[in-house]
Amino acid sequence: MQILRITPEPPGNGNVIARFDIALNDDIRLFGLRITERTAGGYSIYGPNAHGGRTVTFSYNLVDQMARAALAALEEQKPHVKAAA
Repeated sequence: MQILRITPEPPGNGNVIARFDIALNDDIRLFGLRITERTAGGYSIYGPNAHGGRTVTFSYNLVDQMARAALAALEEQKPHVKAAA
């Protein structure tokens, strides 16, 4: 599983944290996913909609794996602040 691209969502867009593209394996790539934080805790991942409906859904286990990968990739983008010595 590899995050191909991730873009943080600007503040003020509800509970959406970021939008991202992912390669689940060598055969499957998904584009335009968004990760959201649930009010009860944890994360949800949604694919893009088409014709007013969902195009894909994921098991809880896969959502957990993708969320961990996406959040790690997002964290890698943040500038590292060095503590003053």
